[in-house]
Formats: sequence, C-alpha cells, structure tokens
Amino acid sequence: MCTGKTIFGRDKALIGMVHVGALPGTPRASESLDALADRAAEETALLAQAGFDALIIENMHDRPYLRRNVGPEIVAAMTRIGLAVRRAVGALPLGVQILAGANREALAIAHAIGAQFIRAEGFVFAAVADEGLIEEADAGPLLRYRRSIGADGIAVFADIKKKHSAHAITADVDIAATARAAEFFAADGLIVTGAATGQPTSLDDLAAVRGASSLPVLVGSGANPENLADLLARADGVIAGSCLKQDGRWDRPIDAARVRVFVAAAEKARRPGRGKR
Repeated sequence: MCTGKTIFGRDKALIGMVHVGALPGTPRASESLDALADRAAEETALLAQAGFDALIIENMHDRPYLRRNVGPEIVAAMTRIGLAVRRAVGALPLGVQILAGANREALAIAHAIGAQFIRAEGFVFAAVADEGLIEEADAGPLLRYRRSIGADGIAVFADIKKKHSAHAITADVDIAATARAAEFFAADGLIVTGAATGQPTSLDDLAAVRGASSLPVLVGSGANPENLADLLARADGVIAGSCLKQDGRWDRPIDAARVRVFVAAAEKARRPGRGKR
C-alpha cells in the first residue's frame, strides 16, 4: 500500500509548492518559457537545499482558470518547465497539479518528466468551484487514463471538499464519508485544505479524515511555523506554498528566511516524542 514514506521518502514530509509563472496564452503571460523554467528550477532547488522532502509544480498564475480542459500549449509549457525542475532537484520526489481540475493533463506531464505524484481536484463527488460546476467526478476516467498510458506508478493525491469551492450539493456527505469514497475509488492519498489558498486546515477535518481512511493524508493549505506541529501530529505531510513567500502571499517570490524558519519548525515538530498521529 502507498504510504507517505514510500512516496516522499519519510513520514511527516514537507512538500514545497512552486507556483509557476503565467504560461503562454493565459491572461497574465509576460515571460518567455526560458525565464519561467529558470525561475521554477531556482525555487525548487532552494527548497530542496533547505530540507524539503518533495516538490510540486502548479500553474497558479494562470488565473482565471479553465474548468478541466486546458490547451496543448499548457501541457507543453509545463512539461518543459517540469524537465528543468527535474534536472534541478535530481531524484527528489516531484508532483504536478494543473488548474483547474485538469488531472489527466497533470498525469501526462508527470509521466513525461518522471514525477512521482499528481494533485487531483474533483476526484469524487460534484462541487461548485469558482471556475463553475465540476459536475463529473474524475476518478473513473482518470485512473483508466493512467492505466492506458502506462503511468500506474504515479500516485494520485485527491483533494476532498476542496478549497475555493461550495459544497452545498454534497452537504449531506461529510468529509469523513468523502474520504471513504475517495479511498473506495482507489485514490493513493488524500489532501485536506482550508477554505482558500493560505487559509488554515481544520484540525477537526484532519482528525475526521484520519479516522475514516487508511490512506496517507496531506495538509493542502494554511501550514505555518506556528501550527505545523499540530498539523504534522495528525497528517503524513504538509504542502507549503504561501507561507514561504514574501509577506506570506502566494504571488510573491520565495523568501529564503521564511523557508529556513519553516523547516526548523518542522524539524522540531518531528523530534521523537513530539505529539502523536
């Protein structure tokens, strides 16, 4: 069975999120692919050297996002950037996310660049996201696509009750039941978030998901040095992005001092005898 240790090389993993600059064809695109690739490689190398256990690249600056279907120019650009990142971080575990909910595209990129996992939105149940109605759960099509391209070794970490979404449609299905459904539909791991990027993940939600599923559980938003010990006591790892940036804003450059403080807090939290799962 997939565990945090088998994917990320250790328990209580730190996964650094790199927000790739706006890609060709998107409203805020202004840089060459060379510049985008160079900066993503620099940021991932900085995080790797600081002690992060894995990295994930995401097209966060492509807002406003398309719903599920992105163009071939996005796949091509992220593949080129992902290869530059792979060269920069060597064998460190690497993941891909393509917004919004473009999970098959993420899987194809991951397969091409030798990544180990993807972050998938809309894996089970429907939701109303800020991109619109995500009406079709992607588990069935996505896992069949994974098999068809020979990418079974790439893990799928599924966001449940994901951020930036309204869940009134599934208000009678709590987060524990959602976790059980994602496990039943063969996700490799689960991601629990706050309501929006940078907002804290509920400890109660983490506990509910941990109690409902045997899958690895990651924190997907709102980790910071102050709450990291509590989060790592309940999860197999945290994905960190906004808190590593200047002023804690996702759209700012990475702040090396913030990175060092975050890693130091994790090292303290992971010492023997610090909390329990």
